[in-house]
Amino acid sequence: MTQHQPPPVVLVFAGSDPTGGAGIEADILTLASLGCRAAPVITAITVQDTINVHEFYPVNAEGVISQARAILEDMPVAAIKTGMLAQPETIAAIATIVRSYPDIPLVVDPVLASGAGDQLSTESLEDAYRSTLLPLARLITPNSLEIRRLAHQGDSIDACAQELLTLGCDKVLVTGTHERTERVHHKLFSRAGLEESFDVERLPYSYHGSGCTLASACAAGFAHGIEDIDAIGHALHYTQQTLIHGYRPGMGQHLPHHFYWATGKPVPDRS
Repeated sequence: MTQHQPPPVVLVFAGSDPTGGAGIEADILTLASLGCRAAPVITAITVQDTINVHEFYPVNAEGVISQARAILEDMPVAAIKTGMLAQPETIAAIATIVRSYPDIPLVVDPVLASGAGDQLSTESLEDAYRSTLLPLARLITPNSLEIRRLAHQGDSIDACAQELLTLGCDKVLVTGTHERTERVHHKLFSRAGLEESFDVERLPYSYHGSGCTLASACAAGFAHGIEDIDAIGHALHYTQQTLIHGYRPGMGQHLPHHFYWATGKPVPDRS
């Protein structure tokens, strides 16, 4: 009987999104699509649709730790990814866990607002990111709005990235969807400066879950043992394809189609 290599396990900390477009649901879909096993740790329950986040209820730090410890003591985790963390205590708890596993690559998606602009952060939450979690990351994936909030450096994305790199993280991938450019420019920074720029077509719609998808796709590449620059390039290509094939099932934003490659059937669209 042929022995098959089991899919690598990615431990994911994120909030639950009932639309399935973002949050832990997007993480699970992305990781499954890219050949990984997602081990989801719920950090918050959200009440949202494709238009707005209406409410959210954080899971207490003890509950987050208990979920994560159960997985880490049972499965060989190949990468860790964080999304919505909801409160400073949660960030501190996750940082404590990550420090116990320094050889597992960490991808931090610092979710400070929803795709529609609903605020999910506070100043104390941003301080907790800077002081405890960002220094431990192999990769941080903020959009251009998030990195300016985290770095307090005005309009210069390059300066913002360098400030976050001084905290201790290895690389910063800044997505450029929110910038007013004809094409979208994603920039990867390391301590040596701008390492790579990825230019992609600007798509006509607003998307719910693109940041979660990208960060999880990067974590999938790390879990498979792919070199950083290649893992990030593959993740950006995959994410762009999920958006190109995205669709609008509700009355708000479009959602990524995480398994665009697996079906030839038309996808329902209410646009």
